[in-house]
Amino acid sequence: MKVNKIDHICIAVKNLEEARKVWEPILGKPQPDDPYVDEPEKIRVARYWLGEVGFELMESTSPDGDVAKFIERRGEGVMIISFNVDNTREAIDELTAKDYPFIGGARPFRDCEFAFIHPKAVNGVLLELIDYKWKEFKK
Repeated sequence: MKVNKIDHICIAVKNLEEARKVWEPILGKPQPDDPYVDEPEKIRVARYWLGEVGFELMESTSPDGDVAKFIERRGEGVMIISFNVDNTREAIDELTAKDYPFIGGARPFRDCEFAFIHPKAVNGVLLELIDYKWKEFKK
């Protein structure tokens, strides 16, 4: 498996609007570059492009969502580090053969797929693999 780059870093927050007030002056941005809601994942996201890396603030849309559960256990903070790969399913197959445990399987997002390696296998980090194509930077 080849990691192409860090795709994005996700910060779990209790209140997205309040978090934006904290982060946007630091990022030098008046608003997110790509705000979105992902209903299946129960998240509302403010994504900012920092070079070719996404920086995301994530708020749960439901008390039973994974972000809400993460905050309840650990508090607000870095929740996900995501690596960009050429093909998520091939990466899952390769790493599963090397005994890396995944949380579920490949999940859809826009025109790509992503998957999570269980934190117990990677030093407590929720590691995401995603084959997002990054059309934002192709001219």
